[in-house]
Amino acid sequence: MSAPKLSHVAADGSLTMVDVGAKPAAARSARAEALVVLPAAAAAALRDATLAKGDAFAAAQLAGIMAAKRTGELIPLAHPIPLGAVDVAFAWDDQTTLRITAHANTVGQTGVEMEALIAASVAALTVYDMCKAVDKGIVIRSIRLLEKTGGKSGAWAASATP
Repeated sequence: MSAPKLSHVAADGSLTMVDVGAKPAAARSARAEALVVLPAAAAAALRDATLAKGDAFAAAQLAGIMAAKRTGELIPLAHPIPLGAVDVAFAWDDQTTLRITAHANTVGQTGVEMEALIAASVAALTVYDMCKAVDKGIVIRSIRLLEKTGGKSGAWAASATP
């Protein structure tokens, strides 16, 4: 049984950017999440908007959106794509676990999974940066793709919450 072919590896073993030039444009979307576990004092300061650096949610939302727009510069073999929209949202799972969800969409020749993942990741890092003065014991975990739609492979959804 042979290993599956990796799309970014050429026949000679070198790295290559996938040629999407002949692919038809299609509506595509992706949703990703990052979980941020904060010590109680940092979670309280974030929830109560008492952080010295200011509004962490606004900063993290903007950082996630801006990062998604630059995915092609951050991931070496990712295509720069025109984004139709990017959104970053926040919800508390419990008193100390913040769930960050990022959604991206486009009409294009390649998917937006990396853009959604980058948005969730950078938003989580921004929450860390905004809260680290209270407690550096913040843990970012479980950055993952939740679902994607469109393109040749169609729809996909993660099975269960970690």
